[in-house]
Amino acid sequence: MSIASPARHVRVLYTGGTIGMQASANGLAPASGFEARMREQLAAQPDLVVPNWSFEELLPLIDSANMTPAYWQRLREAVVQAVDGQGCDAVLILHGTDTLAYSAAAMSFQLLGLRAPVLFTGSMLPAGVEGSDAWENVNGALGDLARGLEAGVHLHFHGALLPPTRCAKVRSSGRNPFAALRRTGGAARVAPMPAALDYRQPRQPASIGVLPLYPGLGVPLLQAVLDSGVQALLLECYGSGTGPSDNAPFLDTLRSATDRGIVVVALTQCQEGGVELDVYEAGSRLRDAGVLSGGGMTRETALGKLHALLGAGLPVAEVRRLVELDLCGELA
Repeated sequence: MSIASPARHVRVLYTGGTIGMQASANGLAPASGFEARMREQLAAQPDLVVPNWSFEELLPLIDSANMTPAYWQRLREAVVQAVDGQGCDAVLILHGTDTLAYSAAAMSFQLLGLRAPVLFTGSMLPAGVEGSDAWENVNGALGDLARGLEAGVHLHFHGALLPPTRCAKVRSSGRNPFAALRRTGGAARVAPMPAALDYRQPRQPASIGVLPLYPGLGVPLLQAVLDSGVQALLLECYGSGTGPSDNAPFLDTLRSATDRGIVVVALTQCQEGGVELDVYEAGSRLRDAGVLSGGGMTRETALGKLHALLGAGLPVAEVRRLVELDLCGELA
């Protein structure tokens, strides 16, 4: 485990999001100029201890509802350039809340091996409006970095530090929108880490589908998703990882998909607990069809993990092995 030390020079990466939005003809929209606003509010608080920092806008600024895996690669490259190219010893990412948990989880896997802390934050209300939490979160995050954080990805919101691979956005308004979910399902830590997963290695685009099970889900829909070109499918199952075990065509479709190299991972739809495929027959039949256990991983975390594994160009057999092992606390 790395030693936490106070940051001396923080790179602030501004992606857009509610925190810096301003009114437009069509409602709140991302806006430039946040650096000046940030410097002005910090200058008004001379007793606040924060590290030296520099600012970069990732243009075009986006509403986080428009986040994509391709943007994650831009974000990874900006972090690597700041740390390895320009000598920053920490990075603060300002990000919209709608997909913040997805991006923070994805970066946890994209930045494996980086020897610097990367901290995500945002706000529920834009800076400058009544009751906004923007400066509370920015100043709190800078304070965390001034005190020192261990290398790796972190999430700061409303005074709390949350583990990115264990949390989700659970509220669309008000305070404390993010929560660390009580997920279970441990696994051994990968050692040594495969060289292909090092943060400096190039990444390829990956195609991953997500499909929740529900009563009445038919084989044609499952088949359509599997035939859409996906390399992996996150199957959001009931309870501890159960599905329609009496539906032979459904199981045959999953078996055929895994036989042709599609990685199928079972997640739980529940807020708490995790997948244990061998508890019920309805789960063990999924395992027999080649479905892997996602343990206690959230959708956000499993999606980010699969993008990292498949994007690294690992063989399917190695991807399948690593899915069920812990890389950065997602299955601890």
